[in-house]
Amino acid sequence: MTTQPLLPNLDQIANGLPVKEILPELCALLAKDPTQDHPASAIVVAPPGAGKTTSIPPVLAACTWRGERGRIIMLEPRRLAARAAAQRIATLIGEDVGGFVGFRTRIESAVSARTRIEVLTEGLFLRRLLGDPMLEDVACVILDEVHERSLEADLALAFCLDLQRTLRPDLRLVAMSATAETQRLASLMNAPVLTSEGRMFGLDIHHAKKDIATLRDIAPATATGIRQALADTTGDILAFLPGTGEIRRTAQLLEGVNATVLPLHGELHPAEQARVLRPATEGERRVILATSIAETSLTVPGVRVVVDCGYRRAPRFDAGAGLSRLETLRISKAAARQRAGRAGREAPGTAYCLWSAHTQRAMPQHDRPEILEADLADYVLATALWADTVGTTDPLPLPDQPPGSAVAAARELLEQLGALDQAGQITTLGKSMAQLGTHPRLAAMLLAARTAEEAAMAADMAALLEERDPLRPRQTAQGRPPTTPPADIGLRLDLIAGNDHPDADRAALSRIRLAAKRFRSRLKIPQSLPAKGNPAALLAAGFPDRIALCRGEPGSYRLANGSNARLKRDDALNHHRLLAVAGLHLRTAAEIRLAAPLDPNDLPPPLLARTHEQVETTLDPVSGNIMARRRTRIGCLVLKDRTEKVKPEEAESLLLLHARNNLETALDWTDAVKQLQARVALAKDMNALPEGHACTKDNAQVWPDFSSPALADCAEEWLAPYMGGCTSITALKSLDIHTLLRNRLTYTQCQWLDRELPNHLPFPGGRAEVDYTQPVPVASARAQVFFGTDQTPLLAGGRVPLRLALLSPAGRPQAITADLGGFWQGGWADMRRDMRGRYPRHDWPENPALAPARPRQRPT
Repeated sequence: MTTQPLLPNLDQIANGLPVKEILPELCALLAKDPTQDHPASAIVVAPPGAGKTTSIPPVLAACTWRGERGRIIMLEPRRLAARAAAQRIATLIGEDVGGFVGFRTRIESAVSARTRIEVLTEGLFLRRLLGDPMLEDVACVILDEVHERSLEADLALAFCLDLQRTLRPDLRLVAMSATAETQRLASLMNAPVLTSEGRMFGLDIHHAKKDIATLRDIAPATATGIRQALADTTGDILAFLPGTGEIRRTAQLLEGVNATVLPLHGELHPAEQARVLRPATEGERRVILATSIAETSLTVPGVRVVVDCGYRRAPRFDAGAGLSRLETLRISKAAARQRAGRAGREAPGTAYCLWSAHTQRAMPQHDRPEILEADLADYVLATALWADTVGTTDPLPLPDQPPGSAVAAARELLEQLGALDQAGQITTLGKSMAQLGTHPRLAAMLLAARTAEEAAMAADMAALLEERDPLRPRQTAQGRPPTTPPADIGLRLDLIAGNDHPDADRAALSRIRLAAKRFRSRLKIPQSLPAKGNPAALLAAGFPDRIALCRGEPGSYRLANGSNARLKRDDALNHHRLLAVAGLHLRTAAEIRLAAPLDPNDLPPPLLARTHEQVETTLDPVSGNIMARRRTRIGCLVLKDRTEKVKPEEAESLLLLHARNNLETALDWTDAVKQLQARVALAKDMNALPEGHACTKDNAQVWPDFSSPALADCAEEWLAPYMGGCTSITALKSLDIHTLLRNRLTYTQCQWLDRELPNHLPFPGGRAEVDYTQPVPVASARAQVFFGTDQTPLLAGGRVPLRLALLSPAGRPQAITADLGGFWQGGWADMRRDMRGRYPRHDWPENPALAPARPRQRPT
């Protein structure tokens, strides 16, 4: 049986669609023999409704370069678009989906051995590409809606271009976009741009007189606009809203209208999505409330009117908090054109834009690429695996390079998870994480399971964290906001296991259970295996930066990454000191929404490996003993803190560390020690060479460095050998530091110091103590000590200047001079006049240089 169906000709495939005019040129471009310098690539620009998504894949499948087994892969940004495109193409060639034409999404798939046109979501394609980087069975990759600039689309394009320029020059690439802003893309891909003008019916656009005041007013304003459109127009209405919450509230406000109100969003069951994509029954008028899922890639039949609130929801990464959060943002002009154009695809239409013309002029031209705003943990892990697998070292060809701060935060997280080593290379664990096809946090959690039952619990938790919380906020009295459900993740796990709860979201639970089955399949564990284990330990493995420690006040926690978070005061988890947090909601502060109580003695092995023990020594003021304060830390948190008396065998090293950190206070640092330091420093500065020492290029190297920083660095050499038996600060202070330091000098060095830079200088009336810690050494003594001397003594043969300080009998400085003979002839007269009146019992000769020195007189 042949794999290849009998494809219709171009006229049948294009079916009169505008894209038909560029199909021959596209086929001719891709038919050329590709090389690394001239790859077979093309960019197709066509507005919505031109037929590019449904026409180009079957046309390329009929080209001879595809061969018998080569596949045409087309990437779509959303599950709904992938399913709808595959079904439409299959219908076009007269087959059922799952045969020659198939699709895969995270939730479902319809493919077979016959499939040659396969429509994939971008995330699934990345996972496939990382597992099979050569794409050996793929002839062409089509990237649809590249103008949306999702992170996965940018990465898929970069990997394909890298593969094309290195290992697979025969791989064809086609990028399709609904916008003409393709110059940067054309340069990046080295590809020509083929433009189809498309087919657009007349469109009447109405702008509101004033903007929607606040985000809370989006649902009421949209409901009002829909009611106006129902009164003024005919045909189905497509309304764009940011998310499912606004869809639900708008639907409630439209109760009683003469139309069928239908939601359309990614979390909707496939059967409900398919219902929206079918034409309305005769006489039925529909109002479709949709997210951005309906902005591109698919056509909702029967739509003649668009009501656009002008907002979208997109992930934004907060590098300071280390979290991604969904923010409601104003759309761009390009997105507004896309949305409005949905009303003019099948017939003339009307678009109601719920913002003013002034706001329209101020809107940005395009939405910011996701790579500039999102959490980049997936991106960094994928690029590390790609570099390891393909062996490429060149920068990836990306339309925009990611912010350095976000990349650094992602690398730090991946190092904490064990996916990258300190050099940024992917580890064995990181490769296993990448193969699971989910966020690195969830992958780390799945791989941390130690038993099959624990793996089953990890699968349930991963599914829960990928989907929305199945516990809905409880409605309260009218006018009050709904109360948030308890944060304990155990309540959700009970729901997944089959328990009931009045606030449970049945649709969300159904999606979670389906996702849990997929995770169990990836982990190769039985679907019926009961989930058992410690949820907190698993959460800690995937969210090590979100371990939370109570700060004392109930509900106030500090996270391991340094951020603060709060828990509702009435939440039962407030009784626990330590939590493993998975769900955070950022308002004015981070609110803990999903967590489990964590025992610090039950940390998973990967997390234990990242804890570190810090030991701080302190002095017990009563006993004088060294006490050790041992703290077990993870990130910014102190998990354990205990004080204990130091064991004798540990005391020496702890005391040495204490002495090094507090050299001059922990030891008996006397004036004699300071003078010795200063004298040795002078000898080094002089390049002094004592007898018996060989001359060197720099004689200063002969003398040791006695400065306090240098002594602290080498305390193991001069201090540690004399600390045996020291078990307290008191014992440490009893050491004779002056003697220990002199022992570091040679005999000749000591002799030289005592001779050339002595501690005291002899004079006829006694000794003068020399202070070498002054900028210029100073010898101080009572004035009578200097009587009988007519010149200043020399230090080191005159190479070191000296000043003399003449003190009063009370020991107070009265004069400082470097020229004693000159002072006797000049300044002495004034000092003598003052001193004779105050101290008449002492000798105050007119010429002290000639006066004999006398012993100090004692008062009667």
